[in-house]
Order: sequence, then C-alpha cells, then structure tokens
Amino acid sequence: MSFEHHQELVQGIAAALKGLKLYPMKHPAIEQRNRTLLNAFTQLFSKQQIIHIGLLEGSLFVEETLFSDENPAATTLVKIFEDLEIEGLEFFSGFNQPQLELFLEIIMKPPSRGDDFNSFMLEHGPEHVKVASLEKIEEVHEDDSPRKVYGKALKVINDIFDDVRMGRIPSSDEAVGVVKNMARLTLEDPHALFALSLLRDYDNYTFTHSVNVSVLALSVGRACCVSEEELKTLGLGGLLHDIGKMKVDVAIINKPGKLTDGEFTKIKEHPALGAEIVTQMEGEGSSQDVANIVRGHHLRHDRTGYPVAIQKEKISRLAEMTAIADAYDAMTTLRSYQNPVTPRKALVLLQNISGSSLNEEYLERFVHSLGTYPVGTLVRIDTNEIGLVISVGMKNPDDVVLKIIFGTVGEKLPTTFNLELSGIESKRIVGEVDPFVKGIEVTDYFTK
Repeated sequence: MSFEHHQELVQGIAAALKGLKLYPMKHPAIEQRNRTLLNAFTQLFSKQQIIHIGLLEGSLFVEETLFSDENPAATTLVKIFEDLEIEGLEFFSGFNQPQLELFLEIIMKPPSRGDDFNSFMLEHGPEHVKVASLEKIEEVHEDDSPRKVYGKALKVINDIFDDVRMGRIPSSDEAVGVVKNMARLTLEDPHALFALSLLRDYDNYTFTHSVNVSVLALSVGRACCVSEEELKTLGLGGLLHDIGKMKVDVAIINKPGKLTDGEFTKIKEHPALGAEIVTQMEGEGSSQDVANIVRGHHLRHDRTGYPVAIQKEKISRLAEMTAIADAYDAMTTLRSYQNPVTPRKALVLLQNISGSSLNEEYLERFVHSLGTYPVGTLVRIDTNEIGLVISVGMKNPDDVVLKIIFGTVGEKLPTTFNLELSGIESKRIVGEVDPFVKGIEVTDYFTK
C-alpha cells in the first residue's frame, strides 16, 4: 500500500486519541473519527492480513513507511510507544469497531508499562491486537520492505564490485541472500520492486543499473512463469551481469562520448570476463546457470551480438530474459549520450526489436504484465487531471492506481491524492503526458 494509506492510519489514530481527551467515546464527533480510522484499517486489511506499527531507532513506521520526526501525528504515536515501553503493535485482520474502541480506551489509560502492558494486552486487550517484539519489528521492517531490500542489493553489488576492482574473488553469499528476498517480493507483488527501479542514482549508475536489471529480470521471469528456483538464478544473474566491466579500463566504461572501435572491442570482452569471475566466486551463487546469464546477456536473440565465440551455441533462456531487462533499463535511464524515454515508450521501442535482438515470446509476456500504462507513466484522464501510475493490478494489469498531481485546469496541486481505476474505468485514461513538458521528475513521487 502507499504512503498515503499509511499516513491516513497514523493521522486517524492520533486524531481519535486527541478527541478522546475532550469527549467521551460515544460522542458523535468521536464516533465519526473512529469510523474514519476503522476505514483506514479496512483499506490496509484489503491488501494484507497483518498491519505492523512500531519504532525503528526512535522513528515511527507503518510497514515499510518510515515517518519523519516533523510529522505531528507520528510524534504523538512515538511518545505513546515510548511511554508504554513497547517496540510495536500488530493489528490482525478481523479488527472491528468494538475492538478499536477497546484499544483506544486502553491507550488512553494504560494499566502499566513494558512486560506488564504486554501481559495485560494478552489477557484484556482486543483479540486482534498484539504487542510486537523487537525481533519481530526488525524482521518486518528490514526483510519485508521493498525499499530496504533494494538498498541492501545496492550495498551488496557495491561490495562485490569493489572486491573485483581490488583483484579479490568475492563471495556470492550476501548476493544470494538479497536475491532470495527480491524473488520473494516479486512473487508477492511484481510491481513493488519494479517501481523502485525508477529511482535513479546517476552518479552511481553502475550499481543502480545492476540492481535495476536484477529487479526487471525478476519481473520478466515472473511474467514468463519460471519456477521460484529459476527466478533466484535469474535475479542473481541480473545482479552480476555487468561484473566483467570491473576488468575493463574505467576510462572506457565512463567515457561520455561515442566509443572508438578499439574501445568497443574492449567493452565486448566484459560478458566473458564476468562469466569467468562468477565461476570463481565463493558460495552457492557460482553456478553455471548464473555464468551463462552473464556470458550471454549481449548475444541477442538472432545471434548478432557478442561474444562471437558463443554465437552458435544454444543461448540460455534466462539470459534472454536478462537481455530484455538490460535493454529496458538502458532505454529509461539518462546517459551522457541519450535522454531517457518513458516506461510506455520503452515498451514500444523494445517491441520494435522483438524477434531480432529480443525473444519475442518473453517480451510479449513482459509487456502484457506491465499493462497498457506501466508504473512510472504520467497520464491524463477524461477530467483533464494528470496523474502518475504508481501501482498496477497483479490479476489485471489495466487496474491502476494514479497519484493525481495536476488538477482539472492544469494547476499543480499543493497536495496529491490517489485515484484507483479498475476494469472499464481505466478507459478514463485518454493519453500519456511527457513529464519533461510538465516540468516534473516522476521519481520524486515514489519517495513520498
């Protein structure tokens, strides 16, 4: 769920508690606030069975959303958790109006602190609310958060590339671990990590590109219904696909202009160099299947790519999926020699080379999974409002959630809001809008 849903929940709890300082539970004003709060819970429960709220290093979080210290509602809840000496709470599906009222009454007049409060909640608290342990809170926030997993992947590939630059053979253990989490997240919601692949760090292109290709390759693999084990191999191959570039002169890798023939010859060595490194790596990630992805990701479907030495060999299907991810990320990334294209335009460009450079079947499945308007596309709807596609349905990729940024007369809204379009409602989208023309950076809206 989005930041807005989590913020509504935090604001709803804080508002209900503030109102109870002035009025009794059955006062109409309090009943209205409680209905609003319960609706916020219900919206989240429509997507998940458990809602986690807690403290991480003194800051409030709801699921993967971490709130700033300047947020008044979040500050209110932080003080409550600190006063009760608890790390967090778990709310389970089935949490209803009577339980909400009981929960609020307990928070307003808590019986005790720490372990005593935990015991009291187990005996007298709402059935569908539990005090969460620190271990559970850390597990939820670190392992289940797409942003945390993405950040961990960036650190892992940075460390691996540093080892290669220094002449060391890296271990693959941490890479295997982070890719397992990435694969799990992709199976649960293929668009959660996909959205993060739009967040660019142009100063660290080599690392972000490697993680993005892994994320995108996992999306391709899920669309092609590969097994979970193959998905992990695919993600690892995507993460390591450019590792051979660490053995190429950095001046060539970072050259802003067109490469000379000699420089391009050196670049074309990186798939074979990378495959050799992978086979030498310590740990369970040094499999031949991963090496085949690294070696074959530039071979092209029609075998016109490189390395030339393997053009007549059977290409790994996972390498062909990685090639789609590599091409997509390259098209949507700002480089010194090219402007990025939008996700929707990138899919059109990919389809132009379908059957030649890219596997037609795999690409078709990938394109279908992203929907008519992929995550990251800026669109205009029939009211003239303009919004960003921030979520796409798993069962029907044409079910979308828009973050509305511009109003009906073209004004930029001071506060964005979400609009869900399901089924036939998606026909309300009348076309794509160029973010450059509107003067916005779409990735800004994935960090709020």
